[in-house]
Amino acid sequence: MNDRPGELFDPHADFDQWDRSRPHRHQPAAICVLTMRLNDSIPASVIEVWHRQRIDFLRRAGIAIERDWKEGYRELSPAMQRRFDQTFSRQREALLDECRGECQLGNPTAANEVVCSLRKFHADRYWLGDFVIMPNHVHCLVAFRTTEIAKTQPGGWMRYSARRINRLVGRKGVLWFPEPFDHLVRSAEQLLYLRKYIYENPMKAGLKEGSFVYHRSNGRF
Repeated sequence: MNDRPGELFDPHADFDQWDRSRPHRHQPAAICVLTMRLNDSIPASVIEVWHRQRIDFLRRAGIAIERDWKEGYRELSPAMQRRFDQTFSRQREALLDECRGECQLGNPTAANEVVCSLRKFHADRYWLGDFVIMPNHVHCLVAFRTTEIAKTQPGGWMRYSARRINRLVGRKGVLWFPEPFDHLVRSAEQLLYLRKYIYENPMKAGLKEGSFVYHRSNGRF
């Protein structure tokens, strides 16, 4: 089993790709930035608008597409895929920072359950880097050992923390949106940018001390 503490994504090496509601990629030990959000953090009406905007982006790029934008995304050049990702990730992050929904993770007790979940298998199944727990979403840098772990571990974090949080705060129902967003880190410059983004995220959102949790890794990333 690979014991490297995280590597940059190598586009010339083999990697695995799978689709759910969006494309995902994994390369053993490669660092990714992963975002998990609460289920009520983005209204369904906004999601539908974004879906149409993705289709419009692809059409302007000369790709004929009707409903399934993922097929058109695969036809984009690597440069256009990066532009697509940047466009819609910025859009998503800006809305998340408005802290819509119940914002259960603003409760320090709930946030601590997420911290415990993230740290549980560090250095065993994955290497955990910097992370921030915002009131309605989480950003973390993580390198999964295998593709199978990359596919299943985020769901494990969410299921475990959801059971604990629902019990502790006396709520029922779905807590997390079921599919996280992930992106493989391609350069040292991008990694520095992401670490800075994670650190500054609470300040940019105007959060007060105690309404978020920030952790800076002592390791390589």
